[in-house]
Formats: sequence, structure tokens, C-alpha cells
Amino acid sequence: MNKSGSTGKILRVDLTTGDITAETIAPELYRLYPGGKALASYLLLREVPRGADPFGPDNRLYLMNGLLTAAPISTATRFTAIARSPLSGGYGESEAGGFWGPELKMAGWEGIVLAGQAPHPVYLWIQDDRVELRDATHLWGQEPEFAQNWIREQHGDKLIRVLQIGAGGENRVRFAAVTNDLRHYNGRTGMGAVMGSKNLKAVAVRGSGKYLDLAHDPKTLAELGRHLAKRVKEHPQAWDLQDKGTPGLTRGLNTAGILPTRNFREGAFAGAENLMWEQYEKHLLTARRSCYACAIRCKREVKLDDRYQVSDAYGGPEYEAVCGFGANCAIDDLQAVAKANELCGRHTLDVISCSNTIGFAMECFEHGLLTRQDTGGIDLRFGNAEAMLKMVDLIAHREGFGNVLADGVKRLADKLGGHAHIFAMHVKGQEMPMHEPRGKVAVSLAYATSEVGAEHLSSFHDPLIANAESVSFKGAMPLGIREPIAPRVWSDKKVEFYATVENWNSAEKVIGLCYFGPVPRSFIQVDEVVTAVRAATGWDDFTKDDILRVGERATNLARAFNHREGFTRKDDTLPERLFQPLEGGPLKGEAMSRTDFEHALDVLYRVKGYDETTGAPTRERLRELDIEWVADVMEE
Repeated sequence: MNKSGSTGKILRVDLTTGDITAETIAPELYRLYPGGKALASYLLLREVPRGADPFGPDNRLYLMNGLLTAAPISTATRFTAIARSPLSGGYGESEAGGFWGPELKMAGWEGIVLAGQAPHPVYLWIQDDRVELRDATHLWGQEPEFAQNWIREQHGDKLIRVLQIGAGGENRVRFAAVTNDLRHYNGRTGMGAVMGSKNLKAVAVRGSGKYLDLAHDPKTLAELGRHLAKRVKEHPQAWDLQDKGTPGLTRGLNTAGILPTRNFREGAFAGAENLMWEQYEKHLLTARRSCYACAIRCKREVKLDDRYQVSDAYGGPEYEAVCGFGANCAIDDLQAVAKANELCGRHTLDVISCSNTIGFAMECFEHGLLTRQDTGGIDLRFGNAEAMLKMVDLIAHREGFGNVLADGVKRLADKLGGHAHIFAMHVKGQEMPMHEPRGKVAVSLAYATSEVGAEHLSSFHDPLIANAESVSFKGAMPLGIREPIAPRVWSDKKVEFYATVENWNSAEKVIGLCYFGPVPRSFIQVDEVVTAVRAATGWDDFTKDDILRVGERATNLARAFNHREGFTRKDDTLPERLFQPLEGGPLKGEAMSRTDFEHALDVLYRVKGYDETTGAPTRERLRELDIEWVADVMEE
């Protein structure tokens, strides 16, 4: 695969036996599944047996770089972690940026397949072609900062990139995350718990290669990268991300009445002023950080030495933490939010699932479904910051009531019974991100139909296509978005738009681009993505439509995996609460319409080529995507 943007190689590691082998990817296979989500999903469906225990040796963890990962282009940093999810029991997937993925590419590898279970804790050490498993017994139980420093000192190189788990992964918290460089996270679907179940503490990488040496047309790729870096300051959405990062979303969402509050009961928070960006910048912010070769620099770094001690090692709260531990738990103490976020980083817990699970427990406590006897004497009411922080720590170590919460919202709701399911904000077992579908209805399709469960990065958020004069709408026009539609309005056309942008966003996860890179969310235009892929690969006939097909193919592989595991249309649903009116905020009284939602689901299935009864991809659509073999797998 010389000069095709790819090293052409993946590592296979059998943790049970210690065997390590290299595998070459056939060029024709790579054209169909060019990295990231596509290649990992293909291998998952081929190799992980039906009904495999997510914590057992038959489950495999796939760490796959995108096609453009490590290219000198802003946001081309992403890699994918995929396995059977211990949270949903179905398809599990999570992307991360940072520096680890690019370092793996520069070491000569497109990805790693981790099978089996090590008999004792180990870490994987990769230095170009030199790959070995090393004992990590002394690192098990240590926090990520200690482990990273030890590994770097052991190998004498402070630029070694370390992907690892903390207490959450080691203790198999079902929503445990994986971190690299302490600040970048594969947060969702419990990939950290899968890594912990394999007794794998870390994967440390150092490479000596350069991406441009792999590229078909390095000059064009480098010129495009320089051009895009200059545009960041000229593009309003990209510049806003550099200036404020995602915490800058809080004010606008609260004003619009779509800031999830008190476990999604309300859409605005009375204490929101204490959580706004202005307070964040004044009292928390110490630096703006970046991922590899990215000019956006959207990562915030914070430090506190006040009522709470917060280290700057684990990065700062993103919007999801500000809202999740703040408004959704009715806590207006930004210092407490920063501490909760640091604890999630320190223990490698998914911020979204962790905060949502605690918010759910708070509402159950409020309604008497949980008592102090259940919680170990903790007054787990809304607004109690100390109780919230205590729960994060207990969850990570599976101690006390934290052992119950460590299994997530769905399992706790099933255990409590009664009305608990009404308060349980999850889909397919995965907790909802901090975005309110009652104020932007297409997001409900992402929550309901995403293969991983509730997911906010599957497609566009409705405000991006509501104004024909906005840069986001104009950026999306080459994808076929021609008609502005208001955020709370359903239409068949909006559903069609959703399906198109879902394919586009899925392709980003294959190519290795961050959600904050391409349109409609940000500044890289459709034709520039095509140019980048062509320059990297030499596929001169590759078009926008090919990119959309790559994304759709990856989504169908994931969908087929879930169908094989028993998921059907009944699982493409929403929490009961979303069909009830918001209890507060500017959109008070607003609710999702079941009729509109079910009609939209019918339309989406027709557009995507899914069976309207089972929700499975049809053989006809799979044949159109050149993966008819998937239909045979589902029929087996």
C-alpha cells in the first residue's frame, strides 16, 4: 500500500498466549473499509462470535486509525475503539483525538486487534516494528498520571504516547473510558471496561515515521493543511471553538431552553450563570490545548487550589461535564463540576454516562425509590455537590452504592422497578448526552437509531440547518441540504437530510476527522475532504458520493452486528420522559410527539433501506453497498 496514505498493516495481539503477529490489509479490502469505524466494524462482525461475553476472552477490542489520521490537517487526529459493549450488550464504539493515533500511524500501524485475556496485568509496548507485552502488575491500581510517567521513564522518552485505563476500567465499570495523554478520551460504550477485562493496563507507542511519506501527493496535502489552519480564525464556528471550547455552548442552550436540567425534567437552570463560560474563563482556565497538528485548540485546561484541589493533568471540563454534573444534577458550583470532571479523568469514567447515572439516582432518591439506607447514608438529592463527588469516587472503585451505579442507568432502573423507568434517560442501555431533543427534534433520531445507543454525534443538530444564511447551512449545501427547517419542526425532508449527514459523519469516523472539522459543524468544506482523501490515497476517481457510501457502509456493518445480537426496531426508541412536557425553561410545556417520531422513524428506515418491521438492513441495500455478505451473516 505504498503511497496510499496507509501503512497497510495492523497488529494482532493474543493476550492469552502472548502471541503477536502482523497482518497486511489487502488494497481492495481497504478501499471498501478505509480505516477507523469501517475497518474495525468489518473485523468485529467477522471475528467476534454471536453472544460473546463483553468481559470474556471471545470479545475483541479494535483500535483503528482513520484514513487521514496523522495527516498535517487540522482535526485529522482521530482513532476508533470498537468492541461488544458491556453497557448495551451490542455494538460499542468510541472515537478519540489527541496524539496516540497519529503516533501509532507513525510507528507503522493502522490499528491493533486485542484478543483473549492476559493471565496478569500487562502493557503493550510498540516502538516502530518492535512490539512486546510487558508486565504491568505494579501499575494496576495506579492512577493514569503515575502510569504514564513510569512508562516514559522506563523507556527513556517523554514523547511516548500512552493509551490506558484507570480504576474505572480495572474495576469493569460498564461505562469506563480509555484515555491517551491523560486529556483525550474514548469515553462512550465502556471500551475501558473491555480493556480492563483483558488485564491490559496500557498501550504505549513511539514511532519514527511521517505521514507525508505515505501520501500519494504530499505537496497537495501539506498545502491544504496550511490553508485550513489559516481559516480557523476566519470561520466563526471554528474560532468560537478555539476561544471558548465546548463550554461556550452553555449560555446559548440555556437561553434556548434546551439545557438538560434535573435529569432532563427542565430545559433551563436557575443557577446557570455560575456555570457560564465567563465564570469558567475567570476562575478555572489555565491554558488552551490542542490535538496533533490541529489549529483549533478546543481543549481547555484548568487548575484549582481552593475549596477543591483540581490537577491540570487531566484537562478541563467540556460542555458535557458542565451540564451533566452541573445543571442536570442541579449543582451551580463550577469548582465542584471541575472536580467531578477531574475524578472522571483520574479514574477513566465516561463523563456523560457517569453524570447522567448520578442525576438519575438523584431523582429516584427525590421520589423515594432510593433511601439513605440504599446509598450508604449519603443524602443523594439534587444540588448536593458533596454527594455527587462522593458517588463518582464510589462508582470508580465499585464500593458501596457506587457498585450499583457502576452498571449504569438501565440496570438500576430494572432493579428498582416501578416508576424508575420513567426517569431513566438512556437508549439501548447507553445514557443520554446533554442535548435536549424536545428543542431539536432530529437529535431524537440520533438517540433512537444509533447502534451504540443515545449518541449526539451521529448527524447534524437541527439549529445548524435552520438558517439559510448561516455558515453551517451553506457548508452543508453540497451534501444536498437546500431547505432551512426550524429546530422543532418535523418533515420528511429533514429526515432525508438527517440520513445524508449521518453518512457524512460516519465517514468522518472512517477517515479520522474530528466532528469539529468538516461542515456543517465547522470549517473544512466538502470538496476539501475529497481533495484530502485523493491526495492521500491516489484514488483520483473518489468523490463525495464515495465518501457518503463509505460512511453508510460502516453504519450498516454496525447495524448488522446489533441485529445479529437480537436488537430490533423496538430498541430504536426514546426515554418515556421525552414524550412528556418540559417542566421549566423557555420551552416549558414542549414535548415530543409520538406520532411524529414514529412517522419520522418510518421515513428514515425507507431512506436508509432498513426493513420497517425488524429495523435490519435489507439485502438489497447491502448489495448496493457492495457488502451483500452481511445479509448472509444476519440470516445465520
